[in-house]
Amino acid sequence: MTSSATMDDEHRQQEDWLNSRKNRLPSFTEVLSRRTRPPVDLFMFYLFLQREGAEDILDFWLDVQQHENLCRAYFKDVRKSGRTIKDDWPQYWEYARRRGSIYGTVVGLQPNAAKRSTSAGEMINDPEKNAIAHAADEKRGGQRSTTPGHEKEHVQTPPTAVNSPEYDPPRSTTPFSLSGRTPTLFNLKRASRAPTVIPRSAAISRMDLIASAERIFFRYLSPAGTVNSPENHEIYLPPALRIHTFPLNSAQEPKSQSDLNMMAHIPDMFHAQKEYCFRAMEQDAFPRFLRSKAFGNLTPVSALVRLVVGLIVLWIGLAAGFALIFLDVQPKSKRFFLFIPFAFAILFLVSHQYELDPVLVFLGQSESTPFRTLTIREPYVKRLLLGRAIWVTTLVSTCVVALTLLFWAVPGHRL
Repeated sequence: MTSSATMDDEHRQQEDWLNSRKNRLPSFTEVLSRRTRPPVDLFMFYLFLQREGAEDILDFWLDVQQHENLCRAYFKDVRKSGRTIKDDWPQYWEYARRRGSIYGTVVGLQPNAAKRSTSAGEMINDPEKNAIAHAADEKRGGQRSTTPGHEKEHVQTPPTAVNSPEYDPPRSTTPFSLSGRTPTLFNLKRASRAPTVIPRSAAISRMDLIASAERIFFRYLSPAGTVNSPENHEIYLPPALRIHTFPLNSAQEPKSQSDLNMMAHIPDMFHAQKEYCFRAMEQDAFPRFLRSKAFGNLTPVSALVRLVVGLIVLWIGLAAGFALIFLDVQPKSKRFFLFIPFAFAILFLVSHQYELDPVLVFLGQSESTPFRTLTIREPYVKRLLLGRAIWVTTLVSTCVVALTLLFWAVPGHRL
């Protein structure tokens, strides 16, 4: 009876959640957990950040999520083998006992000793991350670059403390500043930087955890230009969260006591940075993404093309209209054909202004990349776009009728 009641409660909660989604926009957590549909799903958010040249922050979040999943899988493997974390990894056990752990009961700690995570947690698993990486590669031409973690040209730095302030080169000043990079709107040949996918073909070891952390550090946290790899690009972090050096080496097992103590930081090393990136995306990029995709269906390039074409067609329509007036072409009813260029011109110009093409909306389509569309499947977004499409259509029709009647009413005068 208890099991049946629990299942009924879960089913009821799921229905309540689905009903609530019919009358609101999705949250950032729902997008990250892949519980939304196009055009406000995770893949579209990735493309949105890519157009701004700022997808590194999402790549970092995804890679750290995978790193934490890898650590969690290691702890579970240890417990399944019949050993405790205290016996297998005493340094981490002591670290987690004193400072808390995001892995909670997985490492055998009491629930009140675990750190509370405010991000999306385990919502994105390895298969989902693999899917978004593969899909992003297809959209960007299928290019796949190497991972800095496998490069051996690591800059030689002394094994100082992880957060040592001794080395602090110039950095970007906001999470979404381009830092000298060009958005893909003007840099279509930019190499793919899809998140790294680490296959699991054997039991996970602590060296695998070090390799994963090392890869993340040299890919996202080491200053740009210090690693001889096109993948290296430092993301912005506030000074308190910056990690200046990575004293461990994935090619050499730690043996000294200082290295063993440092290795105890590996599972939780990037969690605070991940939380910061989550909040930065949630408060900065995500609202702009919703405005772009929930209230419009065009990409910036497509909207710009519509502006240019609209101005050209409007010039053609005005030239034809003035020619009919000053040549006093009869019958006067021929001027009604001006509605054709005026209709296209006003449609393109208003579509650019609202970043919304009503024709595509009525067909249930939204652009993912310039001039490539996908079907709108999110119910509430579909209703929003349909309402805006009706308003845009009304506005275009009013402007076209007014402009056509104006040119028809002007008396002809042959020059």
